[in-house]
Amino acid sequence: MAMTEAEKKYKKWIVTLSIVIPVAVAALFGVNLRKLGYDVEPLSFLPPIYATINGITAILLVAAVSAVKKGKVKLHETLIKLCMACSIAFLVMYVAYHMTSDSTPFGGEGAIRYVYYFILITHILLSIIIIPFVLITFVRGIAGAYERHKKLARITYPMWLYVAVTGVVVYIMISPYYAH
Repeated sequence: MAMTEAEKKYKKWIVTLSIVIPVAVAALFGVNLRKLGYDVEPLSFLPPIYATINGITAILLVAAVSAVKKGKVKLHETLIKLCMACSIAFLVMYVAYHMTSDSTPFGGEGAIRYVYYFILITHILLSIIIIPFVLITFVRGIAGAYERHKKLARITYPMWLYVAVTGVVVYIMISPYYAH
C-alpha cells in the first residue's frame, strides 16, 4: 500500500522528532541549573504529578482502544490526542524536575534491585523506541490509512501502554528514596 500525501507530508517531522526528542531529553537530563549557579528551587513536587500523568495516559489508552472497538472513532481520536498531550506534559515535567533536582538513587537491595533496574531500563528504551511508532500510527489514522493504522497500532499500543504503566511502577518503587 502506498503512503498517503499526509504521511509523506509528515514523514520529515516524524523522523526529526524521533531523533530530537530523545537527544534533547538526554542533553537536558544532564543539565542541573542549581549546579550551574542558578538560584532555582528544586521542583521536587513533580514526580508524583508526572507519575499520575503516566497512569492517566495508561487509562486513556485502554479507553481509546475500547472506543474504537465499539466504533466510536471520533472518541478514539480525541482520547489518543489526550494521550499525546499527557506524554508531552510528562516529558516537560520530567525534564524540569531533573534540571532542578538531584537524581534519586534507588535504595532497594537484593532481588528487588534487579527488578527495579530491569523495569527502569526497559521503560527508558521503549520510551525512546515508541516515539516514531506513536507518530506514524497517529498520522496514518488522521490520514485515513485505517488498515495500515490498525496494523501498526497493534504494535504501538502495547508498547505505549507498557511505558505508561512502568512509569508509574518506577515512581512507586523509587518514591521511598526521594529526599523530602
